[in-house]
Order: sequence, then C-alpha cells, then structure tokens
Amino acid sequence: KIAVDSVLGPHPAPGVLRALLPDALTGSPTALLVVVAAMVVVIAALQQALRLVTAVLQAFTGERLSLEFRAKLFDHVQRLSFAYHDVRGSSDAVYRIQYDALAIQKVAVDALAPLVTSVCTVVGMLVVTATIDWQLALVAVALAPVIVVASWRYRATVRPQWREAKQLEASALAVVQEVLTALRVVRAFGQEEREQRRFRHRSAEGMRRRVRLTLMQGGFGLVVGVTTALGTAAVLWVGVDHARAGALTLGELLLVMTYLAQLYEPLETASHKTASLQGALANAERAFELLDERGGVRERPGARPLRRGRGAVRFDHVSFAYDERHMVLRDVSFAAPPGSRVAIAGRTGAGKTTLVSLLMRFYDPTAGRIELDGVDLRDLRLADLRRQIAIVLQEPVLFSTSIAENIAYARPEATAAEIVLAARQARAHEFIAALPDGYDTAVGERGVRLSGGERQRISLARAFLKDAPILVLDEPTSSVDVGTEALIVDAVERLSRRRTTFVIAHRAATLAGCDMQLRLDQGRIAEIGRPERNGRPPREAVIGA
Repeated sequence: KIAVDSVLGPHPAPGVLRALLPDALTGSPTALLVVVAAMVVVIAALQQALRLVTAVLQAFTGERLSLEFRAKLFDHVQRLSFAYHDVRGSSDAVYRIQYDALAIQKVAVDALAPLVTSVCTVVGMLVVTATIDWQLALVAVALAPVIVVASWRYRATVRPQWREAKQLEASALAVVQEVLTALRVVRAFGQEEREQRRFRHRSAEGMRRRVRLTLMQGGFGLVVGVTTALGTAAVLWVGVDHARAGALTLGELLLVMTYLAQLYEPLETASHKTASLQGALANAERAFELLDERGGVRERPGARPLRRGRGAVRFDHVSFAYDERHMVLRDVSFAAPPGSRVAIAGRTGAGKTTLVSLLMRFYDPTAGRIELDGVDLRDLRLADLRRQIAIVLQEPVLFSTSIAENIAYARPEATAAEIVLAARQARAHEFIAALPDGYDTAVGERGVRLSGGERQRISLARAFLKDAPILVLDEPTSSVDVGTEALIVDAVERLSRRRTTFVIAHRAATLAGCDMQLRLDQGRIAEIGRPERNGRPPREAVIGA
C-alpha cells in the first residue's frame, strides 16, 4: 500500500511512519522505497524466526504429550483385570498405546493450535478490513456461516466412520501379532498363504474405508474452496466499485484484497483442520476409553502392610466365576500351615490355575475369603502380598534381555554374587557358564535362544532369588525330558524347603514330596488326602480344612 500510494502515487506516507522516521526518509519517494524494501526484509526474517520457534515448540510439546499419554496408558493397561485382556487380547491395547495415543499430539498441537491461531487471525483481519471499508468486511464474512454449517455436518458424519476404520486397522494388527507369536505352528502346517489372505482381507476393509473418508474430506474441501472463491469474487466486485467511486485508493484496494486472502486462508485452514481432526478425535476417544476401563483388583484404603509372612494359607468357602453364567470354583475350603506342600490335581478345566490365581489376587473371590496368616488378602497391600509369592509357570516366561536380568527380574537390585548363587541352586549355573557371554547372554524374544529346560531352570533361579515364603509351581516339569526333569525336581525340592508350596502337577515325581493333595472336580474339592508314595494309596491328610 505504501509503495503504491506514497511512492508511485501522490499520497503522503502513513502517519505512523512520519512519527517514527525523520522527514528525510518519509519525504523522498526513493528514500521511502528503501524503507519499504527494508520493512519487507525485516518482516520476512521475523516470520521465518517465528516459524522456527513454533516448529521447535510444537515438536517438543507434541512429543512430550505423546510420551506422557502413552506412559499413562501403558501403566493403566498393566493394572487392568486379566478378564479384560482375556476378552480383548493384547493387540487391541498395543494399537491404542502405539497409534491412538498419538491423537493427543495431533489434537493439541497439530490441530488445536492452528485452529486458535486461525481464529485470532480472522478476527485481526476483520478488524483491519473494517477500519478501511466496513462494507467490504461485511461482504467478506457473509459466507462464513456456510463454512461453519458445512464443518458441523461433516464432523457429525465422519467421526463414527473414523472409529470403524481404526477398529479395522487394529484387527489387521491382531493378525500380524497372532501369526508372529505362533510362527512355528503356521510354518509347520504350511498356512503362510492362508494367513496372508486373512491379513490382506482385513487390511483391504480398512483401506476401502480410508479411501471413502478421503473422498468425503476432498468433497468438504471443495465446498470450502468454492465458498471462499465466491466471497473473494464478491469483495473484488464491491471493492472495485468503491475504488471507482473514490471511496478507496488503489493501495487500499490491494491491501483489502491481500487481507482478504489472509482472511480466507485461516478459514480454509480451520476447515481442513476440522476435517483432519475427526480421525485424531476418533483415536483420542479410543485411547480415553482404555483409560476409562476399570482396573483389576483394587487396593482398599488403609490396606495393611506386610514385610514377610509366615505362609499360613486358608481358603474359607471360596467361590469364583469369571462371569455370572460360568462358576469356576464352588465352596472351596482348606488350610495349609506354614512350610507345607500342597498338590493340586484334577482334569483340565477343573479350576486348578484359577485357585492359585486367586491366591496371588489376580482376581478376587466371588464369595468367601482367602487368608494369609489369618488376614484377608483384600486387607493387605497388593505389592506386599505379591512379594510373598514366587511363581514358576508351566511355560516359563523370559524377557528379551540378558540371563542375569531375567534372573534378577524380581529383585533388580540383586548383586552378581546373589544371581550366581540363585542359578547354582536352580542347577542352571553350569549351562550358563558354558555360554560364550555367560550371564550376559541375550535370551531373545520369550527366551527363544534357550531350550525349554534351560528356560525353566532360569525361571526357578528367579524364584530362588526372590526368596518368598509362598511358592507356586504350575506344571514345572511337563515339557522337559527325563534328564532335565530330574534336575528340575531336585531344584524344586530345595526351593520348596521351609516354604508353603502349591504344586499343580500330574507327574508322580513332582507330587512325591507333597504333604497334601487337593483333587478338584468341576470346581469343587472332590478329595483332600496325601499323595501316593511308594505304591501306597493316599490316606486322609492330617493337615487340611
């Protein structure tokens, strides 16, 4: 405007410039042109500096928000009930943590900040345009309600479809995770092509939904673009008419048209952000749904601390159901004194694993109570309760770290000497020492680089190192050869000394050292007795309920 009206034209320089600069710069067209050129350079430099600062702040804020939100989701997922994970599977939670959590960054930084900026820009441009020609400003905003209504209707239509698209993506990810977890089975049965077709089918459904959403977004952009073009044409028509009538100078008309472009640009930006925001909001809804899920068992306010228990366990008329239609345990009662060994036998589905899960308070009983040293488990602090129990599973679980870190999982602060001692007690030191990297050997995902017997002995070493007063053994020798079984049985024998031990097993070698045997049948205790020894039938147990 200054260049057109005051350098090329006869109009004086704006009053602000005359007040700030000496007359030598504002009175000469050539000097004024130099000032205008310098202003262009300075403004451009300031804009680039602003963009740099904005980019850095957006990157830091967005990444920090995503990190904190993901960490919050991960922490919550670890505390959800096992029933939730049994129904949903792990892939759904993985997708929500890895992908849905990014929505917090898109909403807060990539969409919300530009929307706020656009609103401020629109207001500022309207004020400036209105001071120059209020009629032009009125014409410029006349079509804004059309954009607002279109945005509202688009949002209401697209959001549910984005949610469905995210669910389809999560289902495709579930196929990948399931196949990679069971890759040996897939290859053994030659089902690679079948799984490939299954993955492509689920992915194709998500692809078609996203293409449809892109088409809808493009149609919405077309409506916004045509609307702003109509507004620009109307302002140009009225502005030229005002310039002809002398109500506007040529520079003011150019200024209004430039501001108009900057007015409609934020409107288009806000509209496009509203469109792209729908996918992010669908992600955010899924992520917050995960946070809204109730956790598993909850610690009571004022729960009692427990340093180290004696190990006296009592089930008092305990019943449990995963849902109202399927009762797993019915009126189970027994008592195990400190240091006793309890064998739990029964057919598959009789409730053996559920019984020890209740002991570790993975679930709470539907009826009855479970006591440790005479105190209801629900009255104890969860962390303290679980410190009292060491567990060795039928399928040992190792993490993709070193052998030493796996052994020290329950006690990360353990010294190297304590780790080696635990490995010796578990009869694992010999094979660990023979490895090229010894205790620093990486075991791979789920311990795939070790044999089943080696993984089981590392799991036993972990239990030795934890040194808990209660021990749970879930079929510890079911998947090893006879020679390894002898090593594990010997380690189990030493591990269970002076500890209250619950053994889920069928092999006589594992049951031989037990003091009491509970035989479960359809969720009830069918018999309490002593395990068979040296061919003699079991007799009534002295210890028991």
